[in-house]
Amino acid sequence: MLCNMCPRECNIDRERSKGFCQMSDILKVSRAALHMWEEPCISGKEGSGTVFFSGCTLRCVFCQNRDIAAGRSGKEISIERLSEIFLELMEKGANNINLVTPTHYTRQIIKALDIAKNQGMNLPIVYNTSGYEKTDTIKMLEGYVDVYLPDFKYVSSDISGKYSGAKDYYIYAKDALSEMVKQTGKPKFDERRIMTKGVIVRHLILPGCSEDSKAVIEYLYNTYGDDIYISIMNQYTPFGMENYPELNRKVTTYEYNKVVNYAIELGITNGFVQEGSAASESFIPDFDTYEGV
Repeated sequence: MLCNMCPRECNIDRERSKGFCQMSDILKVSRAALHMWEEPCISGKEGSGTVFFSGCTLRCVFCQNRDIAAGRSGKEISIERLSEIFLELMEKGANNINLVTPTHYTRQIIKALDIAKNQGMNLPIVYNTSGYEKTDTIKMLEGYVDVYLPDFKYVSSDISGKYSGAKDYYIYAKDALSEMVKQTGKPKFDERRIMTKGVIVRHLILPGCSEDSKAVIEYLYNTYGDDIYISIMNQYTPFGMENYPELNRKVTTYEYNKVVNYAIELGITNGFVQEGSAASESFIPDFDTYEGV
């Protein structure tokens, strides 16, 4: 089967060659473990059962997980093993199964979820994505995904083209988000305030890009109001940015507060902010041990 799962539309047979994502059709996973660093309604006290998939459909120059995004890190596993990982994370007390960068493995993940659910896996499924998605792919996930956790990185095509190699990012991200909200409806929570249904949109502020960040926040709130949560992030960490000197620094407190204050002025109440400086290597898991895989 030729692969056109993401907006890159490679149209290649991944059994024989690798796509833009740098992955074949064999599942490759870098880490599977309880994760405490997601939004409070995702991680809670028990942790989110994260599964980090190798490869990525974007090429963000500032990527914090570049080794797994480029496919250099990870362990190849079977669909059956992935289903076992889901069950193991549930046994460890995870609040949910959190699929990180899963787009290029959508078909395999659906098969693994079917197996795991037939064996009693009943946790909410979180789809943790860059936001660069085809609507048709998101439609395949209806009935499987309970919580969508997409990025919404840019409005400006100039910025998305320069930093992620995707001038069409905004076009795809907004259409995919519309389908996500359509599927999940208004946010729902259990008695512990863990989200069981809904959409949380993440936006990472980049140095010098505050105006585009404000455009993102304005679009999200004007379009969806309180039907989604918005997470404004300041954990940008400059790694190897010598070729992009304008990104070779952390986001200042002034820049971050400028965007947060704009969100408050718009009237956003369903949201998350990061207090203090979250720009730290401590937010980046160790992908060298292949924990839980």
